[in-house]
Amino acid sequence: MMLVPTHHFRDIERKPEYLQPEKCTPPPFPGPAGTMWFIRDGCGIACAIVTWFLVLYAEFVVLFVMLIPSRDYVYSVINGIVFNLLAFLALASHCRAMLTDPGAVPKGNATKEFIESLQLKPGQVVYKCPKCCSIKPDRAHHCSVCKRCIRKMDHHCPWVNNCVGENNQKYFVLFTMYIALISLHALIMVGFHFLHCFEEDWTKCSSFSPPTTVILLILLCFEALLFLIFTSVMFGTQVHSICTDETGIERLQRKKQPREHSGSWKSVQEAFGGEFSLNWFNPFTRPCQPDTPIDKGLVRQVSSLSDMDNMETAETQSEETKERDSVEVLDE
Repeated sequence: MMLVPTHHFRDIERKPEYLQPEKCTPPPFPGPAGTMWFIRDGCGIACAIVTWFLVLYAEFVVLFVMLIPSRDYVYSVINGIVFNLLAFLALASHCRAMLTDPGAVPKGNATKEFIESLQLKPGQVVYKCPKCCSIKPDRAHHCSVCKRCIRKMDHHCPWVNNCVGENNQKYFVLFTMYIALISLHALIMVGFHFLHCFEEDWTKCSSFSPPTTVILLILLCFEALLFLIFTSVMFGTQVHSICTDETGIERLQRKKQPREHSGSWKSVQEAFGGEFSLNWFNPFTRPCQPDTPIDKGLVRQVSSLSDMDNMETAETQSEETKERDSVEVLDE
C-alpha cells in the first residue's frame, strides 16, 4: 500500500509561500452585525421541519385530547401552562441553535497578506484548511455540510440543521433539556389520562371517539418515550463535553492528541456565560463572552520539526477517523 504524504491532507509551514495563498480569494466583505446564519442543507431543513411537526403534534394531543376535555380545570390549567411554557422554550432554543453562527472561521483568509500580518516567529506555524481556504485555529474542524471550519466543533446535528460549536452549544443543550422535559411531562399525562379513562366512560374523557383517542395517545406515548431517551442521552453527552472541555471530535482523537483540560466549573461558565443565574436557562440571552479575536488560536507553537510532524500526523489521523466514524460525529 502506498503511503500518501501528510501534506496532501493539510498544508502546514512557517512561510506563507508554502500555503499557496495565491489560490485563495480574499475573504468576502463581512456582512452587517446580526446577520442571520442559516445552512441550506435539504436533509437538515427536513429534519428541522419534522422536529417542529412532532412538537406541535404533541401540543395538539395534550391540549385537545387530554386537557381541554378534562373536568378538572385546575389540573388542566396548571399542566397546560407548564407544558406550553416548556414547548415554547424548546422551540425557541431550537431556533437559536439553528440560526446562530456556531463559530465559523472567516472563509478564504489564507491570503499572503493576512499570513504575513501574523508575523510568525521561529517555531511558530499555521494550518490551512484546503477545503475552505482558511487559516485553521486550534481546536477548529471543517464541517462538510456547513462547508466551513468551526471553532470547538462538537458535531453536526441535522435536527437543528447546524453544527454544534463554540457559540451555540448553550442553545443546543437547552433544546435537548426542554425536549426531554416535555417528553417526560407528556408521558406522565398520558399515563394519568389512560387511568382516568379506564375508570370512567371513554366517551366522556375525550372529545374524539375512543378508537381515535387511543391511537393519538399511543402515538404520543411512542414519540415521547423515543425523544426522552434520545434527548436525555444527548443532554448528558453535551454536559459531559462541557465539564471536561472536550468536544466529540476531540474525544475520538484523544489518544492521538492528548490535551490539557480546564476546570469543570470554569468550562460550564464559559459555555453558559458568567456566574450561575436564571439566564443559563434562557434561550434569548447569549453567553456573556467577549468577541473572539480574528487571530485567536491561528498561530501554533512547536519546539522542533519532529513536533511539527507529530502534530501533522495526528491531525491527518484525526481526519481519517472522522471519515470512518462519520455517523457517530454527525449525531448520536
